[in-house]
Amino acid sequence: MHHPFGLPETLPGTHAPARIWAPLIDVDHAAQRQIRAVADLPWTHGVAIMPDVHVGAAVTIGSVIAMRDAVSPAAVGGDIGCGMMAVHTNLTTSDLPDNLAPLRAAWEAAVPVGPNHHATRAPILKTHGLIRQRLTRHFQRFTDLSVDVSASEQTAIRQCGTLGGGNHFIELCADTTETIWLTLHSGSRNIGKEIAHRHIGRAKTLDWNRHGPNNNLPVILRRDATGAEQTEWADYLHDLTWAQDYAALNRIIMMATIKTALHNLLPQVRYTTEINCHHNYVAIEHHDGMELAITRKGAITRKGAISATSGEWGIIPGSMGTGAAIVRGLGNPAAYCSASHGAGRIMSRSEARRSFTLDDLAHQTAGVECRKDPGVLDEIPGAYKNLDQVLAYEQDLVTVETNLTTLLCVKG
Repeated sequence: MHHPFGLPETLPGTHAPARIWAPLIDVDHAAQRQIRAVADLPWTHGVAIMPDVHVGAAVTIGSVIAMRDAVSPAAVGGDIGCGMMAVHTNLTTSDLPDNLAPLRAAWEAAVPVGPNHHATRAPILKTHGLIRQRLTRHFQRFTDLSVDVSASEQTAIRQCGTLGGGNHFIELCADTTETIWLTLHSGSRNIGKEIAHRHIGRAKTLDWNRHGPNNNLPVILRRDATGAEQTEWADYLHDLTWAQDYAALNRIIMMATIKTALHNLLPQVRYTTEINCHHNYVAIEHHDGMELAITRKGAITRKGAISATSGEWGIIPGSMGTGAAIVRGLGNPAAYCSASHGAGRIMSRSEARRSFTLDDLAHQTAGVECRKDPGVLDEIPGAYKNLDQVLAYEQDLVTVETNLTTLLCVKG
């Protein structure tokens, strides 16, 4: 399709093509340097940058990185499997009480946020046998992990079904038909970070990284120069899959918890469509006639980008209290069938705290039942891009099925 904004633009002079679904003038120089660094790695086949692009720890948020028989654990980052979950209900806004504060209090009492965790494991597991069995089976695989994180097993169990902090959230939203949705954003908590950091450390010791082009982006190769399969490749993908599955299960347990709390207040509630997608993960996929390792950092098909295979559902949230979009992927091969994972920041957390006041926060979250204290000031909507503009830039990647307006927001 012809893109009304003439996108994607291409970052000039890179080893592998770097296509950007945002005007290049809007991508700051630090982000461009990060894009160039990954596009110039000899193993990179191509890079697609989503419109929520902004500087990250090792690569820009909103990156989709296609590599040939190589993957960079630093590009995936610490929150392996971070993503979104959304559930459609039979409720409408007319079913809700005028005051949503009791529901927010019930959710905050049921789901540990920030650094908090369950005393043993999520209480909802006592009544949800299938989820309990799934958690048990998942941790039966814990000893198969190739890195030693055994000291963290009990913490990982206690944290499964908890929100964390930062930009993670739980929301009650209304779509354009006034139908109520439940949404949440979280990942693999501390265990994902531990697994990631151990594999990044291992990768830095490999010969091609110690003497390679960019030790800040160490890669794991599938084969060495002789063609021999590398154990690090299988080990990392195995552990990454475990952490991604943990993240999805973390969201499922939280969603079951908030469903039950909502049912206690509104017993007539029923649940229909469910969406659960990563936006910080690796998948082995076929593109351009070859098998590639696709890292999505803040992107969907599943850090920073989601998979947007043709017809696939996805969730693209805005910022604290500004809603989200439920989308379907258009399967654009130039973007490796991906889309943005959210609105993306326009200023750092420290810059947001310097730039805005609590009055600004109250004004920008007016009408939303949420925290309005100093602890969430760095998550103020003004620190993020406008979601409508982000969606306009990626109209050849996804089609918007409905827009969600936030009524209640829980933050870590």
